[in-house]
Amino acid sequence: MATTIGFIGGGRMAEALIQGICASGLALPEQIFVVDLDQGRRTFLHDSFGVSVFDQAGPVVDSCDLLVLAVKPQVMAKALGGIKDSVQSRHLLVSIAAGVSLASIETALDGAPCHLVRVMPNTPALVGEGAAAISPGKGADEADVAKVKALFDAVGQTVVLAESYLDAVTGLSGSGPAYVFSFIEGLIDGGVKVGLPRPEAQTLVLQTVLGSAKLAMETKQSPADLKAMVTSPGGTTIAGLHAMARAGFQGILMDAVEAATKRSRELGE
Repeated sequence: MATTIGFIGGGRMAEALIQGICASGLALPEQIFVVDLDQGRRTFLHDSFGVSVFDQAGPVVDSCDLLVLAVKPQVMAKALGGIKDSVQSRHLLVSIAAGVSLASIETALDGAPCHLVRVMPNTPALVGEGAAAISPGKGADEADVAKVKALFDAVGQTVVLAESYLDAVTGLSGSGPAYVFSFIEGLIDGGVKVGLPRPEAQTLVLQTVLGSAKLAMETKQSPADLKAMVTSPGGTTIAGLHAMARAGFQGILMDAVEAATKRSRELGE
């Protein structure tokens, strides 16, 4: 992807993307420009990756073809107001702000000509294992989507969906890491309850979760089939699964995704 890439905001998700871009060779450090108001973040990003950093957006917008809008949702309108007069038809704008619709971005840009794409990533992008949904908006064509897909594939896996699905994506994969961490915490506590030292319980649980996810991804088998592989008649696993079923474990997860999706819709209104 031979292009210059600018980041409006240099937080943790921008950091993850910059790391992935540099590691994959999508762009060289000298092709990456970042604006952030925090001097500490600017210094960190420059020292860590060799990218150019600024305290104002003007040089970034002028120098870059692809702009990643990586500011917090509550300051998105202000950030867009500061760059709208500099945005041109050559610019591809990619928003990663949760709950900020493509329509609201278009309104804040006040008719500025550009290509728009909205993305819902998640925090495992920080270790190169993110999950992101990409939704093309105003002016975005197949080439634009391919550029954005290459960007986020550098830090995980992507799907392309209509924007109407993004609240559900937010409730599932956007909030999903917190559900998984809660599950991990519960398993570790379970190991401690039955007598395991906590450090060893944590090691066993983390490797079990990692290995199970990898097994599901590499074999392409359904979760039901993989679960059956572990579940012997009258054995230990079915006893544990029975306890989970009685507690309504799957229903709890479904309720969590539904509640987070509902909240995402509320925040976007």
